[in-house]
Amino acid sequence: MPIAQFDGALAVVTGAGSGFGRATTLALAERGATVVAADIDLESAERTVVLAKALGASGAAYQVDVADAGAMESFAAQVRSVHRVPDIVVNNAGIAVAGPFLDTGLQDWERIVGVNLWGVIHGSRLFGRQMVERVGSLPTKPDRPNKGGHIVNIASAAGFTPSRELPAYCTTKAAVVMLSECLRAELAASRIGVTAVCPGFASTNIARNATYVGVSEREQARLRERGQRALQLRRYPPEKVAERIVEAIVKNKPLVPVNFESHLLHAISRVSPASLRLLARIPAPLR
Repeated sequence: MPIAQFDGALAVVTGAGSGFGRATTLALAERGATVVAADIDLESAERTVVLAKALGASGAAYQVDVADAGAMESFAAQVRSVHRVPDIVVNNAGIAVAGPFLDTGLQDWERIVGVNLWGVIHGSRLFGRQMVERVGSLPTKPDRPNKGGHIVNIASAAGFTPSRELPAYCTTKAAVVMLSECLRAELAASRIGVTAVCPGFASTNIARNATYVGVSEREQARLRERGQRALQLRRYPPEKVAERIVEAIVKNKPLVPVNFESHLLHAISRVSPASLRLLARIPAPLR
């Protein structure tokens, strides 16, 4: 069951200090939600909350590493204790690792899987259980059925687009898409919606903060700045992605490609996956 009215809702957003996370937090705050902004960078999360309060919303900032199971358990318990069970959870925190599979070390894999996949698993498992328990503890009224809530998992167009240059990133995002589909089926009976949102290129700092494997530190710095310039040239602001996230919650959509290239790649992945396999062999121009 979608959360059609945000006024009075409690929304938890991870990776809320910048990019999609900040834009989504503010979009929900603007519509009347109380927001819990979580980020590994506490100062960034606090700045997001300041902006949310300027919109007239209530909010709180928390520091948490979504890859840390213990930290996420403490965070979820604190949200429930200090606030209440959230109505909306947006598992947004994510990082990028670029470069060939054979150059990607175990530490690189552990970090990206920890943030991009385990972070989504922790957020969905911990807050999803809270939502299910809340539904079971409330009396059901025929005219007003209990709304369990909504979980949004930020994946990527990379989740259905193979790439020789992004094997680690594509793998984690594909896993998020499938996890969301499985979770949606399981939680439907508790009236909890689950959506996988798949943005294409957008103006965030993910390229500037990316790890490029198999190259020197100097080359990494060059590739980061080049990738960042390319994303800025796309001129697709995170606020547009946030609008699609809000729409997905209201309409309870299962999968949401965002912007032209994501829609195109998703369509090709369904109609002609062999074409994407051929495209995956082309070296990335940013190298």
